[in-house]
Amino acid sequence: MPRGRYSLHDPHDHTPLAEEHFHCATGPSGWRYVSQLTAPSGDHLGSVDLALDDLGRPVRLELHAASWQIRGAALDGVTWVRTDPTGTHATEGNVRAHAFTGSSPAFLVATARLLRLTPSRTPTRVRLVAFTEPVLAPRTLDQSWALVKSEAHATDNGPLTVDEYQVTALDTGEQHSVHLAGDVVLAAPGVELEDLESPPSVFD
Repeated sequence: MPRGRYSLHDPHDHTPLAEEHFHCATGPSGWRYVSQLTAPSGDHLGSVDLALDDLGRPVRLELHAASWQIRGAALDGVTWVRTDPTGTHATEGNVRAHAFTGSSPAFLVATARLLRLTPSRTPTRVRLVAFTEPVLAPRTLDQSWALVKSEAHATDNGPLTVDEYQVTALDTGEQHSVHLAGDVVLAAPGVELEDLESPPSVFD
């Protein structure tokens, strides 16, 4: 069960945004990721709880940020309920999308798991619903993903396969690289892996 810490920063000016303490695990029914976020000041910012089925679809998502809450799942596309800080108003949303995304590295692993790409320069298009902090406002976006290469690296625990993806935002054309090893993000815009207590899990 990988357990560790990511640091999150603004990908443009590198302003520190948060630290995300996480643990995740694969199982016969899929994959689960749980994390707590803290601000640079040490204040609690929120949490992420994401569970995927064995096909990579989000069967449960629970996000908390600034007293806002999202509960969602793959249902007729993706469906969610967003609750305001007072708890008096809950709004439902549904979009014909493939999955969710957001600032947590968990969503990069989840999207890669959903797409299950083989090395190719041919991109695959995916529609996602992003929840933007601090109020978890939903936004539908389209990306294309391509698995550029997979390389095995020698480690003390045996070979570790690192996958490099090229991700393109289809609304702006902006491209960036994402490096994954199993269910851990090694490098991505705005994400740095600061600490990892055990090796990444390998998906079947």
